[in-house]
Amino acid sequence: VLGEPIQDSDGAKKEKKHGNLKREKNEIIAQYARHEGDTGSVEVQVAVLTWEINHLNEHIKQHKKTRYLPWFDEKIGHRRNLLAYLRRTDVNRYRELISSLGLRR
Repeated sequence: VLGEPIQDSDGAKKEKKHGNLKREKNEIIAQYARHEGDTGSVEVQVAVLTWEINHLNEHIKQHKKTRYLPWFDEKIGHRRNLLAYLRRTDVNRYRELISSLGLRR
């Protein structure tokens, strides 16, 4: 079962990889949420997409033979569209978000 501790070869308990990824994603959601229970605001969506894009970049760097991933470009395009929307509607929230995520240096 995902997220349950497993025994390592040293006898130490480790959580399965998917459980760690889910916990990381939940931490990002909590950090960028505008109110409790917020999972759909532009800030949360952009933060999660940025996190996913960064993980995919790491995967591509480690696995050189990975073929072209079309959904990788979809994620980048989706993030770009959300950022454009936020820039049009509330430039201050846009500036805060890109600075906190480290985008557009």
